Amino acid sequence: MAVITATNAQGTGRVTVTETTLGASDSFVYTAASNPVLTLRNPTAGSLTVTIDGGGATTVPVRGVGSVDVSGGYSTGAIAAGAAVTILLSTIERYLPGTIAVTGGTGIVATLVNY
Repeated sequence: MAVITATNAQGTGRVTVTETTLGASDSFVYTAASNPVLTLRNPTAGSLTVTIDGGGATTVPVRGVGSVDVSGGYSTGAIAAGAAVTILLSTIERYLPGTIAVTGGTGIVATLVNY
């Protein structure tokens, strides 16, 4: 289990970004005030679907809909071989309370950058 280490990109000039190659189950810490962005790059030969799941996520009240279950985590959908996706984590923060598990991404290269 790897921990995806955040890189602080605040300041000026060049910043070296820490990359983490994912295994069966990985984690990271979400700090909303840091405006974090998670990028997942798939260098493997096949399509992969990553799930990001905070252990404390349950349901979210949505006006006009009612309660929406977010306990299964956020799915990136299929990330094709050679493709990359970027997620502004504030847009999925209701999936992130508690200990965060990142699964389904064996071989994915992840970066977590704070702005």
